[in-house]
Amino acid sequence: MRALLALGAVAASLALAGCGFTPLYGAPGVTSKLATIKVIAPDGRTGFLVRQHLEDAFATSRGAPATYAMRLQLSEARYPRGIRTDNVATRYEYVITADYSLANQPAGDVAKKGRVRVEVTYDSADQPYASIAAEQEAQDRAAEEAARRIQLEVAAWLATGEPSAKKPQKVTPPPANSVTPTGLPTGA
Repeated sequence: MRALLALGAVAASLALAGCGFTPLYGAPGVTSKLATIKVIAPDGRTGFLVRQHLEDAFATSRGAPATYAMRLQLSEARYPRGIRTDNVATRYEYVITADYSLANQPAGDVAKKGRVRVEVTYDSADQPYASIAAEQEAQDRAAEEAARRIQLEVAAWLATGEPSAKKPQKVTPPPANSVTPTGLPTGA
């Protein structure tokens, strides 16, 4: 059975190689550039958690000079769900929204911006310590998921050639009384 699975894996990899498929982290320079991103997170528990998970995901190289600096802005919200008849919530939804900007170093010009939103739920126990532990565990899960999504967005951006910011081209409007391709006048 194992030999059949191994043979299937080899056949699938050959088929994917033939169609031009390149794994995300197999693209030239993606892994090495991810390792040179310096993460700057806001103070607080959630900022610390997101920064730690991002540094782990990027495999940050502390000895190498930073190619990029990532600045994070976090917002958190907690919503009661699952209200009992005595108006006490038994379940909560915890939401983190992480806005990030990736700036070239040392120039400081912004190369990429993005936003991820993560929603997790957790049970609230009647015991205070258990409730606090559940909330902290939800914060950690949400921070880990936010870091994973940011890592995927940045890795995909690096793999596609780091598009440079282009100045928007000025679009000149048609004359006031011209005709559009549909045959309708623009002034109407």
